[in-house]
Amino acid sequence: MRLLVWNFVLALVWAATSGEFSARNLGIGLLIGLALLYVTRKVLNFSDYFRNLRHVVALIWFFVKELVLANFRMAYYTVMPLNRMRPGVIAVPLEPMDDVELTVLSNLLTLTPGTLSLDVSKDQRTLFVHVMWFQDAEQVRREIKSGFESAVLKALRSEVHA
Repeated sequence: MRLLVWNFVLALVWAATSGEFSARNLGIGLLIGLALLYVTRKVLNFSDYFRNLRHVVALIWFFVKELVLANFRMAYYTVMPLNRMRPGVIAVPLEPMDDVELTVLSNLLTLTPGTLSLDVSKDQRTLFVHVMWFQDAEQVRREIKSGFESAVLKALRSEVHA
């Protein structure tokens, strides 16, 4: 987490020295900061930051892919007869996770068309998800656990805190 802050600080320094605080220039600063951190990773001994960054990029890629697929599914559901829809609420058992991991997981599920995170059990071990259409509840559970939950946990747990 400390290196992420350093990456943002380097982006701000870049924007300040170039004299332009635009989104484009801050993005360039983030890339330059990332490159500087990458070049100095072995000297300063923080190569875990880039492993974590790889998992975060994989999570973003997974989410974008699921978002596009879910939009196509929802377009299909929109034109099909309503009597063929099978909405329902599914209880998804979760791995033990902290509040941040649970929040990211539930928000990503809610942002994906066709799914909505409704509630979490008091012990935070079960997430209740509304899905617009499903044939097999167990298959939906497996997709959420092997897809969203796995990607979120890899992205948020892979950094070694120094």
